Amino acid sequence: MKASNLFVILVILSVVALGCTKAAVTASAVKNPMMEKEANEMAEIGFEMKSGKMMIVDEKSKTMESMEKETMLNDGTKVMTDGKVVKKDGTSFILKEGESIWMDGTFMKAGEMMKESGKGEMMPDYKGKALAGTATPYLDFNKEDYGKALKENKIILLNFYASWCPVCKAEQPEVFSAFNSLNRKDIIGFRVHWRDGEDNEDAVALAKQFGVASQHTKIILKDGQRVLKAPDSWDKQRYLDEIAKL
Repeated sequence: MKASNLFVILVILSVVALGCTKAAVTASAVKNPMMEKEANEMAEIGFEMKSGKMMIVDEKSKTMESMEKETMLNDGTKVMTDGKVVKKDGTSFILKEGESIWMDGTFMKAGEMMKESGKGEMMPDYKGKALAGTATPYLDFNKEDYGKALKENKIILLNFYASWCPVCKAEQPEVFSAFNSLNRKDIIGFRVHWRDGEDNEDAVALAKQFGVASQHTKIILKDGQRVLKAPDSWDKQRYLDEIAKL
């Protein structure tokens, strides 16, 4: 092969190689911001132990839903549906009530979310523990909050619950999901512990007032008056359907 031909071939190969390098750099420059945005969005997804059940928290949309399958975080950590967290090095721990771990690997103790980022602080005017909902809160019952809701003429859903009741426990993710999807400020829901060791005289008096005979009974009040009493079990759609009628 002549030296001139060899030189031409080398020049062509150099140009091709330079073009590929520039294309790769350009593609990387475009891809990195996209990857960074996606990572930031994923960091807003967390997994929290709430009322003995693992919940998926979406901080961006302010929603919460039941965790149905194990998930792997960005750093390789596995989060199980029973709250067990297994890190990449094999070490593990169990999330306690109120504790959470996020897609970027951040761990938060109970109460840290409200102090640092406002997560979980749904209705500052009410003092009961927030269980679900943002615009439409679902809280643990207490007499003060209930009285406030009556004065504000809110539509009130009372859900009589016991921690030992299998129907109540099966229904709990349904009511959480329903309230998380609601966007009505004229409605508030209360989970009323009754006959499970966590109730009090206010809950007992409330059950007596409405003639509640069994757990998982739902009472709905409008204008302070009872408009519905249902002892049967509801799924998410039933909650939404009954509330939509009001």
